[in-house]
Amino acid sequence: MDFIELLKALILGLVEGMTEFAPVSSTGHMIIVDDMWLKTEEFLGMYSANTFKIVVQLGSILAVVVVMWKRLFSLIGLYKIEGQPTNRKFNLIHVIVGMLPAVVLGFAFKDYIDDYLFGVKPVIISLVAGAILMIVADKFGPKRPTVTTLDKISYGQALKIGLVQCLSLWPGFSRSGSTISGGVLLGLDHKTAADFTFIMAVPIMAGASLVSVLKNWEYVSMDDIGFYAVGFISAFVFALLSIKFFLKLIDKIKLTPFAIYRIILAIVLAIIVF
Repeated sequence: MDFIELLKALILGLVEGMTEFAPVSSTGHMIIVDDMWLKTEEFLGMYSANTFKIVVQLGSILAVVVVMWKRLFSLIGLYKIEGQPTNRKFNLIHVIVGMLPAVVLGFAFKDYIDDYLFGVKPVIISLVAGAILMIVADKFGPKRPTVTTLDKISYGQALKIGLVQCLSLWPGFSRSGSTISGGVLLGLDHKTAADFTFIMAVPIMAGASLVSVLKNWEYVSMDDIGFYAVGFISAFVFALLSIKFFLKLIDKIKLTPFAIYRIILAIVLAIIVF
């Protein structure tokens, strides 16, 4: 790997880390930046380049573990949160129920997604589709949310949010955009929906990365390890800088401003591509 190639890994890590938590689709942005300018497929190959776009998200997920370690450790009994209600508390079952639909569909359609949806044109469509869902959530979600902490989420709500999360298997739709929108429509406030999104992302992205690496191992050369490492570290650092900022921001400005950005970006991309 030469300096220019490692610089491209750093840039993709920056894009991932800065967009992972905003409902704008980090994968979509990486595909846009890569396909239009960086062209990593030319030296990594298609399958290794696509695998990188999944694995690099582990850097951002590690940032979630660092920031939300108390809540994550409480799920497996390694930490007790003071003041947590005993009659209903957020637990590992909520996470499993929420992530299960996307895991099942992800396995079923992994090849189709890799072959047909990792491109700028599909991302343009999903940017608009996701924006519409986000605007609908802000407009029709309850004005006074009934679920204002993770400990008030029911198993039924977790499952329904998980079903909406399946939309994010389409690169560009956004995992956080779909789950926060689904949560808001089901009565969660924006911050609680975001918290649930980030916690679910830890096992989902760890599993998706493992599956992608195992499936495409033959296409990943040892020479690519440096590229992967730089992208991972870059994503971790920039995600740490952005996660707390986003959690404060989402409760103030809601989803619509992000939706408008997505639509503008889609229009600009459509002009360039078509």
